[in-house]
Amino acid sequence: MFETLQATDVTALDADLLERTAAAVREAGSALRERYGEVVPYRTREELMSALAANDDTALGILRPRLTSLRPDAGWVEDELDGGALPPGEWWVVDPAEGNVNHLHGLPEWAVTATLVRDNQPVLTAVHLPLTDQTYTALTGAGAHLDGRPLHVSRTAELGLSVVATSQARPDEDEDVVRRVGASITEMLLDALVVRVAVPATLHLLNVAAGRLDAFWQFAGARADLLPGALLVTEAGGRISDHEGRPWTPQSAGFLAAAPGVHAQAVATLAR
Repeated sequence: MFETLQATDVTALDADLLERTAAAVREAGSALRERYGEVVPYRTREELMSALAANDDTALGILRPRLTSLRPDAGWVEDELDGGALPPGEWWVVDPAEGNVNHLHGLPEWAVTATLVRDNQPVLTAVHLPLTDQTYTALTGAGAHLDGRPLHVSRTAELGLSVVATSQARPDEDEDVVRRVGASITEMLLDALVVRVAVPATLHLLNVAAGRLDAFWQFAGARADLLPGALLVTEAGGRISDHEGRPWTPQSAGFLAAAPGVHAQAVATLAR
């Protein structure tokens, strides 16, 4: 006769799963670090896509078998640019080279991420930064951590004293979204202390979770670039919503992660 798992048992199992997931992203990150250095030249879109795919394949060759062995029945999101809701059950949402284009250009802002989603709720996530050998982790109900050290969002209560950031969700974005992003940057430049604009989204969200940034917003976006950071920020005490302050889902048209003290002010700015 089968026994029902208690909540503490599930938490312990997920904590062990998170530890193994973190080991997998660290291993994949080491492989990508060996490929990092000089700017990778390309002359056509086809050459660019081939170089991006080579990095993805390197990391996925490690991640996919490791994560599949951990949760054999979990689904696998094939395209890190996909958005929207997932079917019921468990899914691995992985970005094998988050900030891949930065990697190709010899820029340091890139990472490896893996998030387990259960019935459309992120349960655990691990984000590894190979160049600094740092690993950010979060487990639902157990907090967010950087190499075991608890993370907390900032206590800033004035948007005018805040450092905020935004990101381009994907190449070849819809023109309406591009114009919306531009207008929102202008409004934030009027209201915030400093505005940072760069890719990828995940690294900004790590900084919100760690209290280095006070808010991050983005229009459109994919599951893979928002779910890891959303869980990290939530578990670090931050607030997640869409750009109008409503509950965020992967189907939302906008995303906002902020310290509680500036969230409402950021919503007001983005609403203009």
